[in-house]
Amino acid sequence: MRECLYHPQFGYYSKLDSRRFADFYTSVDVHPIFGRLLARQLAEMWDLLGRPQDFFAVEAGAGTGRLASQILDFAARELPDFYGAIRYFAVEQSAARRERHGTILRAHLENGRATSASELPSEIPAGCVFSNELLDAFPVHRVIFEHDALREIYVGLSGERLAEELGPISSPGIAKYFEEQQITLQEGQLAEVNLDACRWITDAGGRLGRGFVLTIDYGHEAAELYDQRHMRGTLLAYSEHRATEDFLERPGEQDLTAHVNFTGLDLWGARAGLTRTGCVSQMAFLVALGRGNEFADLYDEGASELERIRGRLLLKSLIHPEGMGETFQVFIQHKGINQPHLTGLAGL
Repeated sequence: MRECLYHPQFGYYSKLDSRRFADFYTSVDVHPIFGRLLARQLAEMWDLLGRPQDFFAVEAGAGTGRLASQILDFAARELPDFYGAIRYFAVEQSAARRERHGTILRAHLENGRATSASELPSEIPAGCVFSNELLDAFPVHRVIFEHDALREIYVGLSGERLAEELGPISSPGIAKYFEEQQITLQEGQLAEVNLDACRWITDAGGRLGRGFVLTIDYGHEAAELYDQRHMRGTLLAYSEHRATEDFLERPGEQDLTAHVNFTGLDLWGARAGLTRTGCVSQMAFLVALGRGNEFADLYDEGASELERIRGRLLLKSLIHPEGMGETFQVFIQHKGINQPHLTGLAGL
């Protein structure tokens, strides 16, 4: 899965966005309101931290910089005090996608507000580490519970084709992962174990001095993620806006994702001093942030009535309960600040 997604030449995420758009789109692609409201939440975090001179806004998995552009353009125009303090790190592993930062983020790179990077800053004194649909694409271990024991599902060869084969679990961390969350799988149940996400949240929390970690993704708490409704696990392949379980077909030519375990992020984040702030649906998060000014951020200055209608329709796709609104969750953790009250979590 790691090679299929991240190989520097053949990996799915090393290809141009035009290929991704043929397979799926994210909230960032729908309308700039997503980034604009996220900018308002980041500005509030800066305020709660006492308005430090430098506020590190660290976007992990920044892709070509589309979300960074939405946030920074809006902050420069509408939140000038916050923009003057922001140090935005657009962190992207793919060199091909980082190359686009020079064009998309040119003005912000040139004035020192933004930096393009391949990894998280070693130290983040005050700020927010955030991601949108990143952790669901971390490579996972697949396991099956058979005869009261965990077995791992490996990828091998059958003739000239890739094929699944069973073997002992590759790491004691896999069994420990379930034990620490008090999860017992049922006989014959398939499941994914995202140890990379556990390591990532611990690392991110360790680099953060004071501030927040904000994760937007689809997923569940562990008790729901591993219940009877997910007997086949959650790993899916996406191609041409269709989801299948043909994981081994066309390596590097389709997206591979698995649902995020927010309980795991909570437990492993605590090891780095992170505390759960709250978790709400994307719908609740965006509505709470937008209702303060009746979603005026939807509209560009001088927008026609037709453009305003279109903006409202696109907003519905971001917040509709049967679409992205309930599919995606916003999970926030904090460190070095006591019981912060965030507008985006006001629905809790």
